[in-house]
Amino acid sequence: MTTPVTSSPSAASPPADRRRWAILAVVLFASVLDLLDATITNIAAPSIAADLGGGEALVQWLGASYALAMGVLLVVGGRLGDRYGRRRLFLVGITGFTVASVACGLAFDPASAVVFRLAQGAFGALLIPQGFGILGAVFPRDEIGRAFGVFAPALGLSAVGGPVLAGFLIDADVLDLGWRAMFLINIVLGGLAIALAVRLLPRDGGDRTVGIDALGAALLAAAMLGLLHGLIDGSAHGWTALPVGCLALGAVFLALFGLRQRTAAAPLIEPSLLANRGFTSGLVLGLVFYAAVSGLLLVLSLYLQNDLRRTPARTALGLTPVAVGIIIASVAAHRFIARLGRRLVLIGLLLTLTGVLGALAAVETAPGSWLLSLPVLVTGLGMGTCFGTVYDVTLGDVDPAGSGSASGSLSAVQQLANSIGAAAVTTVYFHTGGVAPSLAVVAALTFACCGLVRLMPRAARAHHGEGGPP
Repeated sequence: MTTPVTSSPSAASPPADRRRWAILAVVLFASVLDLLDATITNIAAPSIAADLGGGEALVQWLGASYALAMGVLLVVGGRLGDRYGRRRLFLVGITGFTVASVACGLAFDPASAVVFRLAQGAFGALLIPQGFGILGAVFPRDEIGRAFGVFAPALGLSAVGGPVLAGFLIDADVLDLGWRAMFLINIVLGGLAIALAVRLLPRDGGDRTVGIDALGAALLAAAMLGLLHGLIDGSAHGWTALPVGCLALGAVFLALFGLRQRTAAAPLIEPSLLANRGFTSGLVLGLVFYAAVSGLLLVLSLYLQNDLRRTPARTALGLTPVAVGIIIASVAAHRFIARLGRRLVLIGLLLTLTGVLGALAAVETAPGSWLLSLPVLVTGLGMGTCFGTVYDVTLGDVDPAGSGSASGSLSAVQQLANSIGAAAVTTVYFHTGGVAPSLAVVAALTFACCGLVRLMPRAARAHHGEGGPP
């Protein structure tokens, strides 16, 4: 889930109660659309690659490209909303997202599919931060926690329903559209969101003094593209000079990005945050953990479809225990975070590790059996325990004045980790020809995260749950 990336000014005259909740519905609807399109290619990637060609490289790029664009532009999108007005950027984002979704449904070759997915992620990065800023402006302080409280169950249900819907749409082959129906349905859903946003969202002028580090964003994009292209091309075509060179260039651009953040007037990541050991430890832990579990979900989908020959719908149902575990644990973690602090992160990591090791045992000893469902559920419980908890504990020692920038950095890192993880863990899957080595890598990364927990702040940030969605 995405957390707010900018602080929001108070509205001078909040709209009437009924209108406020209607605005919440519009923002939530847009967030659900974003989550649905972020997750559906975990199920649909093999079908898309079979239709368009592109092989394993396209499978890796479909999810990674969306998360890459989202991660690079998320903080920039929030600042563009601050500068030019959140309503304006929301409308630009939802309109562009809808058009890009339709373009994905009309993709004619692997390159066009990747480009359109990048566009989807980019417009999603413009869209999502505006919604949280708008809600912070229209809801009184004593109601904002209750408003944000509806996000967790709604997005949790979307995480379950999105892949299942995608699987059944592919199997149903509506109007002979196959996988394309997943994207083309946004003609209706996106059109409805645009109409409601035009009618309901309040106008705001923005602040032209807000700075935007375009050069920093460009360096970060170049770094991530180099790293991803190197990983994916090396996996698909062998480790020749091209993928190795891309990885090296990616590392160079990443170093340049780090230098830029020290000198930029409005850096994407405040340098002072990186001097905070607790925040930096949580940032690294989040990067590694989110990369591991995002890669895990894609690899499990590939295992069920490619190795066990299950249909997309059966694959989606087979992965439903993960989403169910995430929902259950997210709700429970919200109740215990204030009492347990970073110990809850460790509990989540150990649950995830137990689930992954259990899945590894199941695929090695009883492939294709129902026994895989139990460790998949345990993995979901671990993921749900960690997802919101890592954020709140990482922010535990951050000064309130810097919490907006810190939250935005964490959100961006999560998306970038999703793109890296989708590429890296599936590279292991395709290179070794089996799911077991991929699960072993995920288990090793999760175990490594356990060692970082003791460096995180002991307690979560104060006023848990009031600053934004979990």
